[in-house]
Amino acid sequence: QEKLVESGGGLVQPGGSLRLSCAASGFSLDHYSIGWFRQAPGKGREGVSCIVTTDNSTYYADSVKGRFTISMDTGKNIVYLQMDSLKPGDTAVYYCHHGADWGPGTQVTVSS
Repeated sequence: QEKLVESGGGLVQPGGSLRLSCAASGFSLDHYSIGWFRQAPGKGREGVSCIVTTDNSTYYADSVKGRFTISMDTGKNIVYLQMDSLKPGDTAVYYCHHGADWGPGTQVTVSS
């Protein structure tokens, strides 16, 4: 059974950093792509970043380029999203996604 679980969210001041983790089970990351999405109150779910684990190619939304970095640890089956220079507009629930599977989400709040 394929399963995704996010962790690492929390409250941080503007300009701060957080690292989100997506722990995957039931499949091997070295044959799949994994994406991060987010949803802010009153808005739709937005694609943030993804990684194609077969060749480590990465993609980022324009709103996070230069600030967020996606990476993976294939041995541990974990995908990370390093978030630097956080802004209040980054406040959202962040979700890990693969195929038909979604994690339950982790809350990120950027506020002073």
